[in-house]
Amino acid sequence: MTTDFTQLYFEGKWQNGSSDNKMKNTNPYSGEELVTIQAADKDDLDRAYKAAAEAQIEWAKELPQNKRKVLEKAEEVMTENKELIIDWLIKEAGSTYMKAATEFGAALNVVKEVAAFPFKMEGKILPSQTAGKENRIYRNPIGVIGVISPWNFPFHLAMRSIAPALATGNGVVVKPATDTPVTGGLLFASIFEAAGLPKGLLNVIVGRGSEIGDDIVKHPIPRLISFTGSTPVGKRIGELAGGNLKKTALELGGNNAFIVLDDADIDYAVNSALFGKFYHQGQICMATNRILIHEDRYEEFAELFVARAKKLKYGNPAEKDTHVGPLINRDQADRILQDIKESVERGAELLLGGECDGNVMQPTVLGAGTNDMPIAENEIFGPVAVLIPFSSDDEAVEMVNAFPYGLSGAVHSSNIERGTQFAHKINTGMIHVNDQSVNDEAHVPFGGEKESGLGRFNGDWVLEEFTTMKWISVQHTHRDYGPFIEGLK
Repeated sequence: MTTDFTQLYFEGKWQNGSSDNKMKNTNPYSGEELVTIQAADKDDLDRAYKAAAEAQIEWAKELPQNKRKVLEKAEEVMTENKELIIDWLIKEAGSTYMKAATEFGAALNVVKEVAAFPFKMEGKILPSQTAGKENRIYRNPIGVIGVISPWNFPFHLAMRSIAPALATGNGVVVKPATDTPVTGGLLFASIFEAAGLPKGLLNVIVGRGSEIGDDIVKHPIPRLISFTGSTPVGKRIGELAGGNLKKTALELGGNNAFIVLDDADIDYAVNSALFGKFYHQGQICMATNRILIHEDRYEEFAELFVARAKKLKYGNPAEKDTHVGPLINRDQADRILQDIKESVERGAELLLGGECDGNVMQPTVLGAGTNDMPIAENEIFGPVAVLIPFSSDDEAVEMVNAFPYGLSGAVHSSNIERGTQFAHKINTGMIHVNDQSVNDEAHVPFGGEKESGLGRFNGDWVLEEFTTMKWISVQHTHRDYGPFIEGLK
């Protein structure tokens, strides 16, 4: 693997961008400069898309076993460089070791899952209403896919689009988030270059959103844009893509609720909620945003939750026993601190934490929350838990569904069927009974409802997203066109 990430990768080679801007990449915990990259401009983006389109023509024709071989080799390269990748996730994305190791495993599972995709590009033969006709349905690659990767789980969430796009015969251009150009982009160029992917097929363009952000969507070559990030940005991408008749696969924001019913196992529910809330500092689209507890169990839950949250170790993510590392940048910390301040002014009780040291925010718990407080209304994306009491199942359902998001969620009950029936009432793409909200498996459909996104990732569902169907009919005998032709003979 190439480990010098000072250059971009497009047209099958490592080269500097043509922009006048340089992008300085820093460690969110220490502030240390990691790498400085000469950014790309619109001309570089155009060259990258053209390279992907040209290489894709031959890649689409490549034998399935040869496509699978590249993916299997990528799996080997990743495994051989596991600690390098984990180290970059820690120092660039602020991941704790526990989170980085899990993220690596999730990305590896994606590659394993999609290695079979070249042999799943199957079609159908359908009957016809016309005598002597045969209808053939073919599954084809879309062509070129633009991937815009996020900064929170950059390696896994970028791989979730890159690997299936390549496996289904597409070319790819990746624009990583400005905070994570290596783990969300340049690492993939290095991995797939070492795996023997044809040159030009995968391109990584690092650039400022203000310079190339709209153009990666509006450029005429890509037929699908895959984006993971905030709902406002996703809406903008949807508008640009729709105006150019492009498909989109969008995984957007969430306001995920963790519901504790009156018959829940409180000891277990607390452990589950701690993971769902504080894993990767809560910087996960699926992270628990609100914890709703039946009023009869509220005090019991709150006391135990705060007691255990006090034991969470926060600080240096490179120390293997750290639970909570830094937020990605200071802007995120300031935004969350403001929401805490306003919520306390409106009646929330600060039960734990509430302060920052640099980008590291203490694990924080607010009690006596209500659904209309900023800390409940807004997607927190940080290590802050808000505890909200409710009086009945119907009230809890109404509270959960009150917001325009529907990504993930969780419900705890000692009665599995009660929990499952409750889950059916929540308008969300994913929800987990007696677990927490952060779940992702490479073979299970992943995606949201309402303003949490469009489409589904993982398994055969992403294969459907990243391919298109073509109908070719074959008329084996002369067709009788009836009276339309009779008078012309």
